[in-house]
Amino acid sequence: MKTLFPQSTELLSRTHYPVVIVGGGQAGLSTSHFLKKLGVDHIIFEKKRVAHSWAVERWDTFCLVTPNWQCRLPDFPYSGEEPRGFMLKDEIVDYVEAFAKKEAPPIVEGVSVQQVSRTLDGKFDVVTSVGQFSTDHVVVATGGYDIPIVPAYAHSLPKHITQIHSVDYRNPQSLPEGEVLVVGSGQSGVQIMEDLHLAGRKVHLCVGPAPRAPRVYRGREVTEWLMDMGYYNTTVETHPLGVKARESTNHYFSGRDGGHEIDLRKFANQGVCLYGSMNNIKGTTLEFLPDLTKNLDDADSVYVSIRNDIDKYVAKAGIDAPIEAPFEKVWATDADPLSVDCDSAGITTIIWAIGFRPDYSWIHLPAFDGRGRPEYERGVSPVNGLYFLGLPWLHTWGSGRFLGIAEDAEYLAQVMAKRLAETGMDPLVSQQAAA
Repeated sequence: MKTLFPQSTELLSRTHYPVVIVGGGQAGLSTSHFLKKLGVDHIIFEKKRVAHSWAVERWDTFCLVTPNWQCRLPDFPYSGEEPRGFMLKDEIVDYVEAFAKKEAPPIVEGVSVQQVSRTLDGKFDVVTSVGQFSTDHVVVATGGYDIPIVPAYAHSLPKHITQIHSVDYRNPQSLPEGEVLVVGSGQSGVQIMEDLHLAGRKVHLCVGPAPRAPRVYRGREVTEWLMDMGYYNTTVETHPLGVKARESTNHYFSGRDGGHEIDLRKFANQGVCLYGSMNNIKGTTLEFLPDLTKNLDDADSVYVSIRNDIDKYVAKAGIDAPIEAPFEKVWATDADPLSVDCDSAGITTIIWAIGFRPDYSWIHLPAFDGRGRPEYERGVSPVNGLYFLGLPWLHTWGSGRFLGIAEDAEYLAQVMAKRLAETGMDPLVSQQAAA
């Protein structure tokens, strides 16, 4: 893909900026939007190009699972004809690119940041693929999806069985003939499973502990109910799990073909083979934990609890909404399967859909806990001048989504502007740049 903005020699001719933003996706662009409003001089370094991950790292039928009306980049809400629809991959790319073109940010694409460290004078040293820069503040807006997770025992799988990560999946036709096992039942896993199933492929699915949610309930899209109920404004401090909420898996449902819920029990009735969590591989034999029944029941419990919360809200507010029948299980296993032999079952491909982990190895600062995860409060790191943005539950349930990124970015921009002013720094853009 070609870069969206020609590389600016003027931007790269300078060696110091008050703020350096690492990452030119929706998080970095939103931060730039508010910094420009506050007159704070800055630069964005983007390793690939704007909207790269949306364009290159998603499968062909990928679409948002949240409705278009939730796409609210700063001063740039969705303005199309289907606010209750779900943008397809190319439409998401167009939306982010249009936002970037409107903003005309001080961005340099095709530049990777290789190291960030503290200098003796208290500033940050930023080493990039095009040279070295200094700055007073660094915003890490790279997201948390850097390294695809594949278990170590995957290497013991025989070579005649193809295995890929979900980031490399594109369509059913790109896979070898035969049956396919998808490992993981988060949003990517269940949607890839459905993509394969609808294409007529025989699919097997390892079901993990991910929760599920209704799509429409009592005559209304569930995200609309949740918005009115204030769920998206729930802060990590008020969440029952506290900061551990950042480790939780998103609820699964789909925006495909106008949006629908995903009940894995219904897919089992249609021929999809369900197993519990993958536990090990021995030759061509895949071993599973005996947790299929529990994982299905737990997902259904969350599904029902969301419906119950909506019922309570409807009753309390006196809303006239149609009544729906109670949830009923449409399928259950007699016993959790503990293993399957790939060759005997005809499985020729395994797709790992068990997530990603971030790569912060380039940040040489004491900003992480014992597990290598960044520490922050509303994105503000204990390391003075370092910030994180675009991560789930950064502050609220809406953080990390198109819905909540503007609020988080505005907050961090205000923090940086205030700190620059307090230290006597001149954060203002030059008159020439402002013009």
